[in-house]
Amino acid sequence: MARSIAQDVTATAAFRARHGLVVGALGVVYGDIGTSPLYTVRQCFEDIGAVSPESVCGVLSLIAWSLFVVVTLKYVIVIMRADNHGEGGILALNALALRAAGRNTRAATLILTAGLIGAALFYGDGVITPAISVLSAVEGLKVATPLFVPYILPVTVVLLVALFLIQSRGTALVGDFFGPIMVLWFIVIACLGGVEIVRHPQILVALNPLYSIRFLVASPGRGLILLGAVVLAVTGAEALYADMGHFGVRPIRKAWLYFVFPALLLNYFGQGALILHQPQALENPFYLLAPDWFRFPLVILASAATVIASQAVISGAFSMTRQAVQFGYLPRLEIIHTSEQEIGQIFVPKVNLILLVAVVALVLGFRSSDNLGAAYGIAVTGTMTITTILALVYMHGVLKWSLWYSLPLFGFFLVVDLLFFFANMLKIEEGGWFPLVVAALVYIVMSTWRRGRLRLTELRSQGGLPLENFIVSLKPDRPLRVHGTAVFTTANNHVVPNALLHNLKHNQVLAERVVLMTLHTEDIPHGGHEQRLEIRHLDKNFHTITLHYGFMDQPNIPRALAQCRIMHFQFKLLETSFFVGREKIVAGKSKGFWHWRKSLFIFMANTMLDAIEFFRIPPNRVIELGGQIEI
Repeated sequence: MARSIAQDVTATAAFRARHGLVVGALGVVYGDIGTSPLYTVRQCFEDIGAVSPESVCGVLSLIAWSLFVVVTLKYVIVIMRADNHGEGGILALNALALRAAGRNTRAATLILTAGLIGAALFYGDGVITPAISVLSAVEGLKVATPLFVPYILPVTVVLLVALFLIQSRGTALVGDFFGPIMVLWFIVIACLGGVEIVRHPQILVALNPLYSIRFLVASPGRGLILLGAVVLAVTGAEALYADMGHFGVRPIRKAWLYFVFPALLLNYFGQGALILHQPQALENPFYLLAPDWFRFPLVILASAATVIASQAVISGAFSMTRQAVQFGYLPRLEIIHTSEQEIGQIFVPKVNLILLVAVVALVLGFRSSDNLGAAYGIAVTGTMTITTILALVYMHGVLKWSLWYSLPLFGFFLVVDLLFFFANMLKIEEGGWFPLVVAALVYIVMSTWRRGRLRLTELRSQGGLPLENFIVSLKPDRPLRVHGTAVFTTANNHVVPNALLHNLKHNQVLAERVVLMTLHTEDIPHGGHEQRLEIRHLDKNFHTITLHYGFMDQPNIPRALAQCRIMHFQFKLLETSFFVGREKIVAGKSKGFWHWRKSLFIFMANTMLDAIEFFRIPPNRVIELGGQIEI
């Protein structure tokens, strides 16, 4: 009896946990794609002009089947199989695809470049999503009454500024409210669309894919333009994959298949039925689905939903930044953990400020969601295209999927992605240039930092003194060995660090115990604690420690030293000094690195977060030794 009760309690707890993950996925994963009905249908007809039964059915059919092919088939069923120990996202996928390259340097370079471009495009999407989402929600005020028109931009800016200001408090502050609000949102939009469908059920014929095919074949030029707006319905699909590590595959799939997808279809087809019988509703078909008395509450709910959608994208930008820093694609930045329970809840002050300035400038520059719709899409479709290519490389090269199976499948996905991408390229002059500029700037920064770090590694290796030769050269009485432990951080623990040589040159002494410490970032999200430490004991009380971290881990050197006790290698912090080299980088005349890129790299190196703060080293135990290196 007691056992039965315990089993029931355990089953109930497991059910609640799964239910909580599904609701959480609704609040974080589906915020962006869930608020797309605010502007997608209106933008489609803005682009193609005329309203007719054929055009309405064609638009709805394209939206419905785009959601099925891109989101359901590609991401939910196929792409989410490419998980990096449970984690997803473009950089995690890039790390997986690099395994397929093996020792092929050229292939690795191409894969790495594709990953960096995809990550850069993600930032372009991260700038536009908050702007178009919040602005489109606030524009509902002018549907309620024209008196609010002058206040749309100020209210939007205030909401966005408030959103970015609360980032430092962490998503945990409002995280508990995200899921329930989005549940209410999806129920409301499903009901609004469902009521209109009941009035005009004949609109459901647009579920037939032949309507989309006929529309594209009858007018290929107009169809390509329309695809540039239809893609707005699938923006946010990358979030399904990027947030996989937070909620797991099953909750995300369940939330989409049983709740989000049906709710979106009901609302889109409800808007189509309304436009078909009231063409004047094209002004704002989403809000005009609602009765007059419900429009103000709907604006409030939509604003809350779009803030949540924006929050998810901003959090994704923070997570992407942390991964880029760990992989060595960006310089060290201040990363603040805002939750003691959830490792994924972080705040990156510099990224937050840059996003705020860019988003507000975007709103004030484009002034309406219709104008922003032209800028939206290029970054999203570019990222989706690269995701398809990297997934193919991983599925075939690592998971050994048959080419007879994988090529037709991913070839189909790639054709769809490229159609959407080229359709959005037609909107470059209308605003599509903006995300491309953002992505180009981010790519230049990441590629320059990576190239500069590789160049520094090459220069440090040239003429470097092998550690074992140095140890052999030490005499029993020279240099003088003093009590204590000296820890030197180095990128290569087989070569004597410059900081050690400088200390020996100026102080003429060595610590009784010398430890060379190297940090290595693995292509997995979290390094196992039992595999994190790799200790090598050498002659004359020299030792090397290699710390293995995942790309989602935050390095903490004192904590790692404390774990050395497990391997019977103890440290007394009060008797340990950390020697950190502080090199001044100057531009030289070496070839292969343009002067302006050298200047950019030097600027980033001089302004990045101090190693002492980043690695959590106690400041009162640090000795910094300067030097100069020319690149």
